Amino acid sequence: MKRVLSAVKPTGRMTLGNYIGAIRQFVQLQDEYEMFIFIANEHAITIPIEAKELRQNTKDLLALYLAAGLDPAKATIFLQTDVPAHAQLGWVMACMSYMGELQRMTQYKSKTANGETGITAGLFTYPCLMAADILLYDADYVPVGIDQKQHVELTRNLAERFNHRYSDTFVLPEPLMTEVGQKIYSLQDPTKKMSKSEGNGKGTIELLDDPAAARKKIMSAVTDSLGIIQYDPENQPGLANLLTIQSCLTNESIDSIVSRFQGKGYGELKKEIGQTVFDFLTDLQTKYKEIISSGQIDEILAQGAEKANYIANKKIRKVYKKIGFTISKK
Repeated sequence: MKRVLSAVKPTGRMTLGNYIGAIRQFVQLQDEYEMFIFIANEHAITIPIEAKELRQNTKDLLALYLAAGLDPAKATIFLQTDVPAHAQLGWVMACMSYMGELQRMTQYKSKTANGETGITAGLFTYPCLMAADILLYDADYVPVGIDQKQHVELTRNLAERFNHRYSDTFVLPEPLMTEVGQKIYSLQDPTKKMSKSEGNGKGTIELLDDPAAARKKIMSAVTDSLGIIQYDPENQPGLANLLTIQSCLTNESIDSIVSRFQGKGYGELKKEIGQTVFDFLTDLQTKYKEIISSGQIDEILAQGAEKANYIANKKIRKVYKKIGFTISKK
C-alpha cells in the first residue's frame, strides 16, 4: 500500500472546516493507504500557547480523530513529541534550506507583510520541521489544502537536494488534493478561511460547539441578494460555502442539492443545512465523550509511538551515517 502522512496542530479549537478539509479525508483514505496521522504539538509552540491549553487541545483533537472514524487498527496515530527523530531531522532540513525559500512561505510572508512583530525563529523555520515530518516516513502522499501545497513543494526540493548531495535517501512526496471541501470559509466573511483563530465567533463552527448554537450560526450565515440557489463561488461565495458544507457532510453532490432547491429560498436551504450540522455534531460529540471517558487514548498513543519510532529511527540512522554524524562502524 502507498503511504499517506498528515498532521494537525493542537492550537485553538477544531472547527467544521478542519473536519471537512482534513479529518474527513483521513477517514476516507485509511482503507486505501497506509496512514500515519500525528498531532503536531512541536509546531504548536511557534506562537505562545499556555501549557494547560495545549494539553487540553491535544487530548480533544485525539478524541475527535477517533470519534470521526479514524481507526487505530488501520492508521498509526501518535504525538510528534513522542518521536524525537522529528526534531533531529528538522535540524538537518533547516541546514539544507535557504533563507530565500523560507521567506517565501505563506505564513511568514503574510505576517511580515502585515507588519507583525515578535515573529519567532521557530515560525520562520517550521517548514523545515514539516519537511522532516514527511520525509521520516517515506510518505508517498500528503493531503493538503491549496494554501499548504507549497510546503510539499519545499519538502520535495529539500529531499532532492539531500539525495543529490548524499545519494538517494528520501522518497519525494506528492500533494493529495480533493475537488470538494479543500477549504471551508467563514460564515460571516466567505472571502476568508474558517479559522480556529477567527475573531468573529458567528463565522466559525467548532466541533465541540453546542449543536443548537451551531445551527443558529448556519441560519445567520451571510449569503447575497440574488435569491438564486446555484453554485457560483465567485459571485455567491457565501452560498457556495454552505452548499459545500452540506455536500461534504451528506455525500450528496452539489448539483443534486442545487437541483432539489430550485425555486426555493435561502431560508429553506439554511434550515436543511442547519439540521445536517446539528445532527453531525450531536453524533460526533456523543462518540467524543465516550472516548474521553474510556481512557483508551494513552494506549493508542503508546502503540502509535512504538511503530512510528521504529520507522523514524531507521531513517534518522541512515541520514546521520550519510552526513557523517555517525563515526562508529557498528
